[in-house]
Amino acid sequence: MNVVIDNKAIEVAESTTILDAAETLGIHIPTLCHLKLPHLGVNNCPAGCRICVVEVEGRRNLAPACATKCTEGMKITTSSIRVMNARKTVMQMILSDHPKDCLTCSKSGNCDLQAMATRLGIRHIPGEKYAKMSSYNPDTSPSVIRDMDKCILCRRCETMCNEVQSVGALHAAYRGFDAIVTPAFEQNLEKSTCTFCGQCVAVCPTGALTEFDSTAKVVRMLANPAKTVVVQAAPAVRAALGEEFGMKPGTLVTGKLAAALRRLGFDYVFDTDFAADLTIMEEGAELLDRLKKHLAGDKTVRLPMLTSCCPAWVNFIETYFSDMLDVPSTARSPQQMFGSIAKNYFAAKIGVKREEMVVVSVMPCLAKKYECARDEFKVKGNPDVDFSISTRELAHLIKEANINLAELPDEDFDSPLGSSTGAAVIFGTTGGVIEAAVRTAYELHLKKTLPKVDFEQLRGMEGIRSATVDFDGLELRIGIAHGLGNARKLLEDVRNGKQTFHAIEIMACPGGCIGGAGQPLHHGNESVLEARAAALYREDKSKSLRKSHENPDIIRLYNEYLGKPLSHRSHELLHTSYHKKGVL
Repeated sequence: MNVVIDNKAIEVAESTTILDAAETLGIHIPTLCHLKLPHLGVNNCPAGCRICVVEVEGRRNLAPACATKCTEGMKITTSSIRVMNARKTVMQMILSDHPKDCLTCSKSGNCDLQAMATRLGIRHIPGEKYAKMSSYNPDTSPSVIRDMDKCILCRRCETMCNEVQSVGALHAAYRGFDAIVTPAFEQNLEKSTCTFCGQCVAVCPTGALTEFDSTAKVVRMLANPAKTVVVQAAPAVRAALGEEFGMKPGTLVTGKLAAALRRLGFDYVFDTDFAADLTIMEEGAELLDRLKKHLAGDKTVRLPMLTSCCPAWVNFIETYFSDMLDVPSTARSPQQMFGSIAKNYFAAKIGVKREEMVVVSVMPCLAKKYECARDEFKVKGNPDVDFSISTRELAHLIKEANINLAELPDEDFDSPLGSSTGAAVIFGTTGGVIEAAVRTAYELHLKKTLPKVDFEQLRGMEGIRSATVDFDGLELRIGIAHGLGNARKLLEDVRNGKQTFHAIEIMACPGGCIGGAGQPLHHGNESVLEARAAALYREDKSKSLRKSHENPDIIRLYNEYLGKPLSHRSHELLHTSYHKKGVL
């Protein structure tokens, strides 16, 4: 069909919206509530904010461009005086009952609402004193803070939570001035079905949903001479941190990351990659043990074995698939393995009491904050990991300390909990955990060297993937899913007998940890995720050792302290159990 937008003619397919047609012509129509993520199949257009209104010839009212379909012969004007005035009036109404704490709001400088107000030239808000200010109590959890005073009812969070992640923790309620997006079942996140994946935070255009900020507490610990403060940095962080300092997506800053953490005052700077290698030793041994018993005819063995590195995914299975809690590996996540080893093995090695050591993790994930607070990862109330901060929080700390990341020299992580292999670094992307496990399981099972280290069939960005790996005659069938909506589909197929696997990797966030909600905001740009993933594979390839069982410090840890994988001590320190969540 043929339409004219701002005197430019274009032919569009049926059902094309005015917004999409204008974009094809290079005409920008401002939007606020609209959220389009083509790689996730998301096109959220509730037409709630009315910022995208345009004039359509023959139509009395202005039309929301995001939700209005083009029709044959339609003539559209996107920037008339009437349109400009309407957008400005709508924005003034939105701002009239919005909190004015921009100076201290955690989204200040990266707030879509703030940017739109600037774009529309808002300098004063007529009638502000007559507006009905909302007054909700902030909903605080260990991971996510929900402040409904700042909600503009764009419903992006609801779309992400329900359509993409299939969690169903958020939904719109009530009407008019009382309308709100609220957790289902309860009035707070902790008692809802929320998994703390934080993808709602990643798409929220205001400060209505933000991460629980622990940086002030970390700074206090760094300033306390009685504390030995140890830090670990997750693999995905090095592929994204540079973006906060103007670097291109996919720029690796591994050495500069270690240098920055050292300059912030941490006593020991370690790498979560070390614990990722340790995770593979335990998880790989558990997979081989299950396969051995299964092949011997043991009917009690549960397959497929599911990876357990992602805490949001663990929360999800505890909530929605509690009948399958004996399926995930009992291995803790690398974050928690590191904390346990740091406070038990390393603390004793350097003569520091457990209570005097503070373990901080830098993670791409907001669910890691919740994971730190779980009771099973505490000893007499003392957590294995004290604080987890996001990649964005670390960037803020570096900037606050006036450190120029780009000018820092590349430095190594400290020993012994800083050495790692290439298998560990690819933990940060979808398919990476299972590829790392396969590299080790293959050689430990067959007692021979892999003919090829790279398992290309396990890589990619498809939401659900499957592949078969030949273990010298044993066809190991592997499933992979990223994004909790995809995880639900895959698990339901397994539960219903439609799919059979020996092992499954699941990551809660689209793209895996590289797309975690604590990473620099990528606004749904899939090319950013692809660049981050490529960076991790580059670092993997550059390593002299690329299999977890070849890490000399891991070998030393077992020889000196743990004994062997799945030993009594490793079970005590490196494994966990799962519990049904009573929210449904």
